[in-house]
Amino acid sequence: MNGHTPKPRILVVDDDPDLRELLRDYLGKQEMDVRTVGDGDALRLALERDGCDLLILDVMLPGDDGLALCREIRAKSRLPILMLTARGDELDRIIGLEMGADDYLPKPFHPRELLARVRSILRRAPEHPDGDGSVRGLKFSGWTLDLGARHLVDEAGVVTPLSSGEFRMLNALAENANRVLSRDQLMDVLAGRDAGPFDRTVDVMISRLRRRLGDDGREPRIIRTLRNEGYVLNGPVEKLL
Repeated sequence: MNGHTPKPRILVVDDDPDLRELLRDYLGKQEMDVRTVGDGDALRLALERDGCDLLILDVMLPGDDGLALCREIRAKSRLPILMLTARGDELDRIIGLEMGADDYLPKPFHPRELLARVRSILRRAPEHPDGDGSVRGLKFSGWTLDLGARHLVDEAGVVTPLSSGEFRMLNALAENANRVLSRDQLMDVLAGRDAGPFDRTVDVMISRLRRRLGDDGREPRIIRTLRNEGYVLNGPVEKLL
């Protein structure tokens, strides 16, 4: 990495000092600027003072837990969030995704897997997401997906913020309107990895998007489910230049 390319700024929030030191050293050797804190108060202060490009957030924290902190951050920011959860605690993972996390990693984990997840999230959260500006938005079913601001706008002009994961998935569905995307394809959009047979990441994200769009989960008209095939965004999509 040359001197003209800024290092990604990673903030690790975990109450285990040994894990904080391990991640600071390991990710630091991968040309990342890593800071670590141990609780929610220190997290808020770090974000207010310096910000970051990606947050690694443990679920189990003293005081405000990681799920509450994720919800608090997502209410006002699209900051990418990778949550660390206890092994086998799928409920925490599902709730974390519903709160707006972009991905999760169960403990214990290999540092190389964490690095792969971090790089995948960073690749999908570019500094200038609107690219060359040729297409500004995608309009469908009374909604506009603003590709620059990465949020939804309804016909009355009311803005609905999206997490980076929600934006990536909805963008993929809208770019491929009326074409079925499999769970593996959507998982790759989200995290650059295949979906396991019991991985509900994609399903949870689809449920969140349906709520954002006011789409009835029992009889959806915008994002339809094709059993054993995947999901499809139904209807015409207009590209706004």
